[in-house]
Amino acid sequence: MTYKDYYAILGVDKTASQDDIQSAYRKLARKYHPDVNKEAGAEDTFKEIGEAYEVLKDPEKRQKYDRYGSAWKVAQQSGGAPPPGYEDVWVDMSGVSDDAFSGMSGFSSFFEQLFGGGARRGGAWRASGATPRGGAWRWTMAGTDQEARLTLSLEEAARGGPRDISLTDPETGQTKTYTVTIPRGIRPGQRIRLARLGGKGRDGGQAGDLYLYVELLPHATFRLEGRDLYTTLAATPWEAALGADATLSTLDGPVRVKIPAGSSSGRRIRLRGRGFPDPQGGAGDLYADIQIAVPKTLTDEERRLFEQLARCSTFQPRSLETGSRV
Repeated sequence: MTYKDYYAILGVDKTASQDDIQSAYRKLARKYHPDVNKEAGAEDTFKEIGEAYEVLKDPEKRQKYDRYGSAWKVAQQSGGAPPPGYEDVWVDMSGVSDDAFSGMSGFSSFFEQLFGGGARRGGAWRASGATPRGGAWRWTMAGTDQEARLTLSLEEAARGGPRDISLTDPETGQTKTYTVTIPRGIRPGQRIRLARLGGKGRDGGQAGDLYLYVELLPHATFRLEGRDLYTTLAATPWEAALGADATLSTLDGPVRVKIPAGSSSGRRIRLRGRGFPDPQGGAGDLYADIQIAVPKTLTDEERRLFEQLARCSTFQPRSLETGSRV
């Protein structure tokens, strides 16, 4: 079956309006009319122009031509569908180079003429007939990719695992539940691809994909930066001065850490490999900033001891050299 690109014959784009098509036809018809143009081949060109205009000027015929190409008449006679007994052959053209069609009698250039370079991306060719060479090719539009947000807690993102999500079909209103496997250690801004759960395709085209963009809920204890976690470790004045053992929360549970003697607020303790997990193995680090806390109210004994310390201590934290004694 020889394909004729009626749009190319009239020199218009596939999105051309009916007025544009009519204007192009009149201009070309005057140029190639046999009574005006005596060049060889002018009469055949004039006939092709008339054939193209006959189809494209009629919205119904044009629609069938856009869908079925040169087989639009067959489709029209069969009520808009390929004739009974034809077998539908699907060929996924995504990512296939033109070299793959070198043995198909020029079908590579045929595709280029029909839909232009790069038109295979996002769709598939459908042939009515037993083989591509003997069938009528038409383009099937793949559905659009869609996006949605998936909100996780820090712990959920760290450990990963299955999670049920519900999706509602905007056309039918039906809600379906799918089990999604969340990769261990997924970070905010990354996405999870759910194949064929996006927009529906047209004319039998495959559905698009759904991408779930991950967001993390604020955490009461930790702050995530890259794969490192940051937190605070409260210490009493005497723990900071004398040193002490303390319990620190991590994603894997509480651990014991040592507060070094002479610690001031802002001193940082580093725990290697106790941060956010890496899917490739290992984890970031956990940093705990010491924060000295004092009681809001004092007992009589506590007040007496603090007053005694204030009288006997020569420590001046607001001197020019912070932490020096004068």
